[in-house]
Amino acid sequence: MNSEIRTGLILGMIIAVGLAIIGVAFSFLDQEVQSSTVFTEANSLSEIDKSGFKKAPNLVGIANYLNTTPEELSKVMKDKVILYDIWTYSCINCIRTLPYITAWDDKYSDQGLLIIGIHSPEFEFEKDPDNVKMAIEKHGIDYPVVMDNNMETWKAFENRYWPRKYIADHEGFIRYDHIGEGKYEETEKVIQKLLEERATSLGLQMTTTSSLVDIEEYQHSMFRTPELYFGYKFAQNRNQLGSEEGFQPGKITSYSEPDKIDLHKFYPIGDWKNYDDSMKLISEAGSIKLLYNAKEVNIVTENYAELEILLDGEPLPKEYSGTDIIQGNILQVADAGLYNLISSDMSSSHLLEIKIKGAGFQIFTFTFG
Repeated sequence: MNSEIRTGLILGMIIAVGLAIIGVAFSFLDQEVQSSTVFTEANSLSEIDKSGFKKAPNLVGIANYLNTTPEELSKVMKDKVILYDIWTYSCINCIRTLPYITAWDDKYSDQGLLIIGIHSPEFEFEKDPDNVKMAIEKHGIDYPVVMDNNMETWKAFENRYWPRKYIADHEGFIRYDHIGEGKYEETEKVIQKLLEERATSLGLQMTTTSSLVDIEEYQHSMFRTPELYFGYKFAQNRNQLGSEEGFQPGKITSYSEPDKIDLHKFYPIGDWKNYDDSMKLISEAGSIKLLYNAKEVNIVTENYAELEILLDGEPLPKEYSGTDIIQGNILQVADAGLYNLISSDMSSSHLLEIKIKGAGFQIFTFTFG
């Protein structure tokens, strides 16, 4: 082996050894940085600057306490991470969030999470505690629910939307705020983070978990009919009533069969009294026609009636039958609340007709999905 090759091999070995030493050094350095990062994060929990966060307001103007008492609720709120859920039981968007909220209650209540449902009603019948009791039983709600009938707590939170979730840390600072449906993974991760902060601050042992509640999220139609209001006050600045008779505040109006039907508008037929939040059928029979685009159609109603549901002039097909249609195409409504008429896999346009038997039937809204 000549001297040039020998020299090359020696240099190669020296370079290889040097690279190995450097690699080991960086490996140790990387481990130190990672350990330092974890230590810093763990110790920074007590050093969070909360000067930019608002404190959650007190619960004020509460008409009824369900699943709790004022004294019990005040006691259990101390040092808890609190999720305030502002909802109302006939709101379909609120209802779709409830499986997640009840699952979080089951999963995290023993770890320091307290959920408080703030029931702020949209319609008068939602102020009745018996109606709300039936709703919380139907949806399996075990956490405290307070009835904010005069919207005083709603105003204290400076809220304008259903549903809305605020999460306050164990010191009462609002650390998260979400309007509407969705963002369930994000919301649950905030819950986990704030529970970890609480455990560290209070010196508690906590079983940490990164797993999330696994519930299939409702997929909305991209193009769908907007919510339609039957009350003249609620429908202000919305051109939703297609009948040429229009809204007649406080009056009983005879609505005639329409000559044509426009998309996203409703057409009552028969004698109806106009209220600020609804219409009430005065004649023994009447109907409502609607050309909509969606995969789901719901109505919010009050008082007993028998409804016959037609789709495109035919009895409601089974593949479009909503969850509240018990037999064929007939739906009997009695309890005040929300009923699902249409449920399908794909969004599409259809002419919906509801034939109504029963004077006194009152309708508030159509909602869609």
